Amino acid sequence: MKPVGDQPFIKTVEAGARPRLEAEIAGLAALRATGTVRVPAAGALGEAQGKPFLELEHLELRPLDRQSGAALGRQLAALHRVSAEGFGWPTDNFIGVTAQANGWMDGWPRFFAERRLRPQLQMAADGGGIDRMLRQDGEELIEKVAAFFTAGHPAPSLLHGDLWGGNAGQLPDGTPVIFDPACYFGDREADIAMSELFGGFPDSFQAAYREAWPLADGYETRKTLYNLYHVLNHYNMFGAGYLNQAKRMIARLRAELRG
Repeated sequence: MKPVGDQPFIKTVEAGARPRLEAEIAGLAALRATGTVRVPAAGALGEAQGKPFLELEHLELRPLDRQSGAALGRQLAALHRVSAEGFGWPTDNFIGVTAQANGWMDGWPRFFAERRLRPQLQMAADGGGIDRMLRQDGEELIEKVAAFFTAGHPAPSLLHGDLWGGNAGQLPDGTPVIFDPACYFGDREADIAMSELFGGFPDSFQAAYREAWPLADGYETRKTLYNLYHVLNHYNMFGAGYLNQAKRMIARLRAELRG
């Protein structure tokens, strides 16, 4: 537990959702331990009026600008050089409010297929919102994920895991900050792909990251694969507004496989 000041930011969740806060504490601790990027300190975890809460360091944040964006790009590249012997995380955690299965696997394509795409597709099917054809197309894609890695498999990198623009900012002195992680060890490109999905990062962020650690050939296709996970998750959390986007992404990826 780190000191969070006299006026901490209090994050509350619904009754029964304490594991989400526990996972956040673990993710913030893992990121902080690398010494590569600033994250909020986590303080007391408790419960008030039946609702779990977490005390977090209160930070005065503002949007990233060109300079802080470039700094964050370099810091993220340094974070991604923190590795592990396999792909995954010691415990299951959460992506937003959705459970995120982890454990450990030796191979990245299998991990991404079985621990990322398949649970989201199953959740969508269980909710009754996708038709049989989309379910079939999605399953066929999952079975062929390894085909997107014929040029070689990535090494495990420590990922933020939910790196959209709303989970990053800068302090008044320009120091970049990231928060609300969904950490695991995976392909570093998954973080970069997520950062491009909804916008919010200055061009300097992308340029500085690529200067520090260039991306491999084929990234643009893998970006669609990685962001399919997040689009399916948004469909499962927020509803039909994301369904057509998921359909287009699956169709694009299947077309790539057909050549």
